[in-house]
Amino acid sequence: MMQRLSILFVAYPLLSVTEESAGGAEQMLLTVEGEMAARGHRTTVAAADGSRVCGELLATGRPAGAPDEFERRECEHSARILDYLRRHPREFNLIHDKSGSFFRLADQCPVPVLATLHLPRSFYPPDYFAELPSSLYFNCVSESQARTFADLRDVLGVVQNGIDVEQFPLAHQKDEYVLWLGRICEEKAPHLAIAAAQRAGLPLIIAGQVYPFSYHQQYFEGEIRPHLNGRVRFVDTPLKSQKLDLLQHARALLLTSTAEETSSLVAVEAMTCGTPVVAFGRGAFPEIVSHGETGIIVDTIEEMAAALGEVDCISPQACRERIDRHFSASRMGRKYEELYRRVLTSAKQSAA
Repeated sequence: MMQRLSILFVAYPLLSVTEESAGGAEQMLLTVEGEMAARGHRTTVAAADGSRVCGELLATGRPAGAPDEFERRECEHSARILDYLRRHPREFNLIHDKSGSFFRLADQCPVPVLATLHLPRSFYPPDYFAELPSSLYFNCVSESQARTFADLRDVLGVVQNGIDVEQFPLAHQKDEYVLWLGRICEEKAPHLAIAAAQRAGLPLIIAGQVYPFSYHQQYFEGEIRPHLNGRVRFVDTPLKSQKLDLLQHARALLLTSTAEETSSLVAVEAMTCGTPVVAFGRGAFPEIVSHGETGIIVDTIEEMAAALGEVDCISPQACRERIDRHFSASRMGRKYEELYRRVLTSAKQSAA
């Protein structure tokens, strides 16, 4: 156990952070914050009004109420955090940025900043990593992602995303449907899950949230809604209890993203419930899904459809054991504590 720290976590600005949050970064923030609080650290989360966190909430304004309000909310969010830090410069030992963008203001913060990079390198504008202050440090969430940031100074290592496995009971009995679960947008590609399920002759449930971006909403209306019928169902913004039921009883989870994903929280959750994952072999998916043991890695829609006929051979217990070994919240919490120690040591040496 390291010394008790006071940590400010910075959330994504657009939506409130709760247990019902659809985004993986938001869910990871809550899990890490809960782990740090359980380990005796003081935690504060800067997030939109209405967020529900383990420690204290630094409310930064109302969530987005209309499409395409990100820029306004990001400015408001950052301004409120910086104002608070100016008025309370000695309140925190460090800032852990989970927002994906606040770290650009690290030179205006009175304490060091650790930024977790959740997105593929190509999703960040190049100028995000120009002229970095010495008080800013990074970590990645997978080995495949870390390789794309090999040129970046002060990447302290990889901490894979983890979950509280006790919240996801193992289920051995599965239903006929296959599941796609996540944020509804073109790069996550639920339309490819529709194509695979139709080819396999299996019912599909698409569950998730359409974020308040006009291009996400246009994608849903054009590519998903026309296919909704008795064989393809949509569960809009499922509650945590609904999500758990879907994960436990699906025949398989489909990962169809066309991006080089850096992690997959939903894959970890599914395997914890004993549900195998059929995924494209992109990004970090092969690091999470053990081919032939906890799921099947494929390259095409045709292979994905064929794999759905083979998933009954995957052991639910083997899926669960892989998560217990590699993706638990306690393991993730321990790794972040180690990073916090390295950040503070390095910052102290730089200031000497």
